[in-house]
Amino acid sequence: MTASSWARPLPGVALCAAIAAAALALQWLEERWTGRPYVEAIVIAILIGVAVRTAWTPGSRWTPGIAFSAKLLLEIAIVLLGASISAHMVWQAGPWLMVGIAAVVAVALAASYGIGRALRLPRRLAILIACGNSICGNSAIVAVAPVIGAKSEDIAASIAFTAVLGVIVVLTLPLLAPLLDLSLGQYGMLAGLTVYAVPQVLAATLPVGFASAQVGTLVKLVRVLMLGPVIVGLSLAVGRARREGEAGGGIKAAQIVPWFIVGFLAMTALRSLGLIPDAVLGVLVPTATVLTVIAMAALGLAVDLRVIRQVGGRVTLTVTLSLLALLGISLVLVALMGHRVG
Repeated sequence: MTASSWARPLPGVALCAAIAAAALALQWLEERWTGRPYVEAIVIAILIGVAVRTAWTPGSRWTPGIAFSAKLLLEIAIVLLGASISAHMVWQAGPWLMVGIAAVVAVALAASYGIGRALRLPRRLAILIACGNSICGNSAIVAVAPVIGAKSEDIAASIAFTAVLGVIVVLTLPLLAPLLDLSLGQYGMLAGLTVYAVPQVLAATLPVGFASAQVGTLVKLVRVLMLGPVIVGLSLAVGRARREGEAGGGIKAAQIVPWFIVGFLAMTALRSLGLIPDAVLGVLVPTATVLTVIAMAALGLAVDLRVIRQVGGRVTLTVTLSLLALLGISLVLVALMGHRVG
């Protein structure tokens, strides 16, 4: 590879990095003013990217770096994301709670995907919303998108609308504790099953009680762990579909399970075995966050706003109905197992 080939992506990467820096700065200001990031830098980067693309279409000088950021940097971020997930939480939760959480995720995935398809959303967009709603919001969408070959517009739409609903859940969920007469443990379980991100779980539970925050965080971390099996399952399904669609010839293992999924699982295994020191973890996780924000800026720069407008109403309805379905399924588990975390 020549020096000019290496230099070709630099302008586009620099543009995406500048947008990411602005998004991270805005999140920092938001945390200073409100105490917590209601709108994360991932979402802000997409919105800034879309705004820039609406006012100006990047030319050939910028597109190689934008494509590089949206693909390779995102895949590297997914590998590093694996270091933030530890199977140790499963053993702390206990087998029955783990089975219950896995069942909620599975049923919610099926229900959300069914709702999206019933509302005539494209298959990939329905999968993104289902994974974001059922597992861990933005992180799940980001991890699943390259596995299924999702378009930039689909990723931007699913993250943007899911983020808005996520903030609404954080603000309104505490009202259910007195309305449903939930104990601190029961409410913590409900929050861990329905709120999208770990920081949002803390925001939704700490006003109710510290015990709720403890239970909610544990349940949420076990729920995040479901991301591994889901992305492997989707990767195998996509690989099988591609294999069946090809007339003759072999298919490479990397087409069935992409390299970044193998890397994600390897990092999760290393973290679970305690082979990643805390000092290294303190570098890997922030690096994954920064790379993800840069990739989201690139996705925003590739978004045609007209496409999002066309599906906006259906996406909003799908996310809302999916969230209500998740809430109903979670309440069933709380009713069945709430006494264990009373």
